[in-house]
Amino acid sequence: MKKIGLFPGSFDPFTKGHEAIINKSLTVFDEVIIGIGVNTSKEYLFSLKNRIKHIQSLFDGNSNVSVQEFQSLTVDFCKELSATHIIRGLRDTKDFEYEKSIAHMNYSLEGIDTLFFLTNQELTAISSSIVREIYKNNGSIEQFVSKSELLK
Repeated sequence: MKKIGLFPGSFDPFTKGHEAIINKSLTVFDEVIIGIGVNTSKEYLFSLKNRIKHIQSLFDGNSNVSVQEFQSLTVDFCKELSATHIIRGLRDTKDFEYEKSIAHMNYSLEGIDTLFFLTNQELTAISSSIVREIYKNNGSIEQFVSKSELLK
């Protein structure tokens, strides 16, 4: 049976921390799907089209990674994709406490387990919300986001 992992998020933007989590998850899963959740009531800084293009460029040539958008519950999307696990990255204990509750709910809803990967130590300070603030204030985000020029 093929092991498929879903890494869900808004990825506004997709950071080097996210990229590291995908690379780690490829050692466990046969296929990793990066699911960009679309929330019509949320305002995004980067367009969906640019986020997809950006992420695809990072994994170009790797047939084990794909990018798809979705508008359903994450566990429903997992079932649609035959994903065996949800992938999440953890930077610190605060992330763990938050993600643990969601993981328990997802398992209660559909029996989908979550697999946590620790972010590389040198990337723990990177968060999408901080990167957005830097970008909004005309700061350089190149050290936090690979191929950041594709987001423009």
